[in-house]
Amino acid sequence: MDNISVITRKFVSHFHSQPVVVRSPARINLIGEHTDYNLGYVLPAAIDKEIIFAVAPNHVGKYRFFAHDIDKYVEISPEQISQQKGQFAWANYLLGVVLQIQALGYEVPTFDCAFGGDIPKGAGLSSSAALECGLALALNQIFGFELDKLSLVKLSQKAENEFVGVKCGIMDQFANTFGKENHVIRLDCKDLTYQYFPLQLTDYQLLLLDTGVHHSLASSEYNTRRKQCEEGVSILSYYEPHIQSLRDVNFSILDKYSDKLPFTLWKRCKFVIEENERVQDVCNALQNNDILQVGKKMFESHYGLQYEYEVSCIELDFLAEFSANDSNIIGARMMGGGFGGCTINLVRKQGVEAFSAKIKEAYFSYTSKELKVYAVNVVNGTSVVS
Repeated sequence: MDNISVITRKFVSHFHSQPVVVRSPARINLIGEHTDYNLGYVLPAAIDKEIIFAVAPNHVGKYRFFAHDIDKYVEISPEQISQQKGQFAWANYLLGVVLQIQALGYEVPTFDCAFGGDIPKGAGLSSSAALECGLALALNQIFGFELDKLSLVKLSQKAENEFVGVKCGIMDQFANTFGKENHVIRLDCKDLTYQYFPLQLTDYQLLLLDTGVHHSLASSEYNTRRKQCEEGVSILSYYEPHIQSLRDVNFSILDKYSDKLPFTLWKRCKFVIEENERVQDVCNALQNNDILQVGKKMFESHYGLQYEYEVSCIELDFLAEFSANDSNIIGARMMGGGFGGCTINLVRKQGVEAFSAKIKEAYFSYTSKELKVYAVNVVNGTSVVS
């Protein structure tokens, strides 16, 4: 039985009414890492790992949530919304959405919600954005708020920033909502303009390799990288007052003032400038259906993340290097904030099975950990299931 049928049946048996059903996908980022908070470019897409929501109004005066995958149930009255702890912390992503819709001036009547799906936990595919955007669209649908897609994206991001307390950028929610089948989205994080580019993978498959590693370094080092970029901007803007972010810095400016920057800051700035250029190069390659060039830029991105931005880890580096030495792989890189999570790989379809078996064995020999492998396809963003 598929996820839609499972969640719909669970909702009906639990709440005894007929729901609106919404599917809300995970996301990948083909290239453009750590560029978002530097007001640069990213190139994400929605994928066919998703959370299914079944939602309907109720008349019991409480918001009621059933998390199918972990078999947990929470009910909260509108006047008693507060941060949930421990085993119920997942509810914060949903309650934050309710609060953000209220902050826009809408009354949110009480409702029932059951949800569940197949987004791998902890793999860096942004199940949090899928939770937020899925519920936001469902409530928009059943209560007729008539909020546009960008408003749903922004309120979902604010829910995570302000109620959950994670200072994420807007990419995850944007990719979740604006995803388009067989296309990636070039999002300009400076002004939120965007353009679709075709991802024609005819002979290739997107493969995610999940290290199963979640280093405690991730959040602290992420904040450090943001601060280092801000310091670089502060120094460069002293000499070039028009500079407000690394988006405004090119290689000639960086070279001109390289002696003014500590070496570490110079490396961080260099990576961000290069990564923005790689996004543009990949978009050009996609327009020319040059998938080999896309793969080349993915490898370059990984090496930059490994040596210049220094946010990789030995497990990610092992997978990227192993992939680089396999003739079935034309591109691979770490994806996400770093220090764990997945690599994203472009693999020849005829070699997927052999490569998967080989790299699972090699990874276990190297780390004594099981490697999870996910073949994914690019799909449309969050939508109501007809």
